[in-house]
Amino acid sequence: MQNQELRMLKKHARFIFIIVIVIGLLLSSCANRGRPSGGPKDEIPPQIVKSTPENFSTNFNGKEIKIYFDEYVKIKNLQRQLIISPPMDPAPEVTPLGTASKYITLKINDTLQENTTYAFNFGNSITDNNEENPYSYYKFVFSTGSYIDSLSITGQIKDATLRKPEDFVSVRLYEIDSAFNDSIVYNKLPQYVTNTLDSTTTFNLENLKAGKYMLLAIKDANEDNKFQQKTDKIGFYKEFITIPTDSSFTLKLFKEENDFNIVRPRLISGEKIAFGYEGDFRNTEISITSKTPNNYEYTITKDPKTDSLNYWYKPRFKDTDSLLFQVKNKNYFEDFTVQISEQKRDSLIMESSPRGNMNFNDTFKVTANIPLSTFDKSKFNILDKDSIAVNYTTSLDTLQNSYNFHFDKTESNTYYIQALPEAFTDFFSNKNDTLNYRLATKTFADYGNVRVTLYNVKYPIIAQLTDKNGEVEAEVYSTKPEPLDFKNLNPATYYLRVIFDENENEKYDSGNYLKKLYPERISHFDEAIEVRANWDPIIDFTLLD
Repeated sequence: MQNQELRMLKKHARFIFIIVIVIGLLLSSCANRGRPSGGPKDEIPPQIVKSTPENFSTNFNGKEIKIYFDEYVKIKNLQRQLIISPPMDPAPEVTPLGTASKYITLKINDTLQENTTYAFNFGNSITDNNEENPYSYYKFVFSTGSYIDSLSITGQIKDATLRKPEDFVSVRLYEIDSAFNDSIVYNKLPQYVTNTLDSTTTFNLENLKAGKYMLLAIKDANEDNKFQQKTDKIGFYKEFITIPTDSSFTLKLFKEENDFNIVRPRLISGEKIAFGYEGDFRNTEISITSKTPNNYEYTITKDPKTDSLNYWYKPRFKDTDSLLFQVKNKNYFEDFTVQISEQKRDSLIMESSPRGNMNFNDTFKVTANIPLSTFDKSKFNILDKDSIAVNYTTSLDTLQNSYNFHFDKTESNTYYIQALPEAFTDFFSNKNDTLNYRLATKTFADYGNVRVTLYNVKYPIIAQLTDKNGEVEAEVYSTKPEPLDFKNLNPATYYLRVIFDENENEKYDSGNYLKKLYPERISHFDEAIEVRANWDPIIDFTLLD
């Protein structure tokens, strides 16, 4: 009995030992799942094993392409990364999306053109599944004819106003044939297209056939391969180009000024009609063509928050439910009918700027939501910290609806500004209540100054200091060689650019594709300008372009 019991104990012991070993192996397997610790990181991109048909095939007439890889891959950001030249409409179906696979399938839905070379540039959309190493700029090419077109052109992209152009700029070629006209960019796909993607400002259009073309670039906001004036930037080469060529081309992107247009004029409160607009609102004339009473008055202001011109009128029309208007702006001419009704007038609200601290360059402004008509100087005072009255002058900007107060400011001073009741009267005879404002100045040493000397310049010019996003912080206009002084600047990093004011209208003018007008030329200073308190850097800028 003892021997039998001993054999049973040994058998159980062996069984327990085996279980312990199995559990240990399972735990080890779970712990090491994934990339083994301590090993080198996988930085090798996936490799193509084969494709059907083969890359650079000729006489292609199929509807499907398959590309096989040596490991599992996935597709990322395909809509932006995949460039098909010539574009296909409808676009091909690419699978799989969202899952890993060892192959990619392209199902062609468009009718292919005869004797045409097609190129699919995948950009950085193909990556391996684990480490997302990209198979960069893989291009699949085939021809529906007997040979692959092999010509190419190169160039670079610049921006008319920015120091560096944006990413993902589309570069297109349109063939000059019997069907060509300038408006083709608005409604037709180009013959050839490429994209700078997110890594370069240069472009290379390949697999082209010989011929004459129009070359342009578009920052295509909705990625439809067509030019939309409202949303897209455009750059173009004025002359047609002939391929083959050894020339390299520079395309400068700019945002066109939208064509002027009035959008849905409507009554938005009592005796206030908003004329929404697109484009340049300056020189706009709004005339009422309905019969008006003898005491009829109107005024027009620019809405500070929207692209609208506000038409204010009095007295209220009681026996009509609509008014007729005529709007003119250069070549624009249109009639409108505006429905009116009994609505409550806006209540007078007044605001001021700046608030708190005041720069020596600032102008104190009082604005209102209703057009201001009169100002009573006897009910308005500006006192300094010593309670001494400050002399001032005023000017009224009727379009912006602001009273501007001009006075000399001194260092480390405090200005107390008070408008007594009825100092301001608006278009509807509303008057203000008591208004009190307090403004303070710093010392001149709290600011910096920049002096700029320009060389190789054709005048007149507009010199601007901007922030990193291109927003203008300070501006000087000059018509002759002279040092340009930017005074009382807040400490910050600035960027200098110079606009060549070719038409001498003291503002930057953009280009126009249909009119074949380039934007006014802008030169950028290469280095950032660091402005510090009580520091006056001097900049020498030789303009090379």
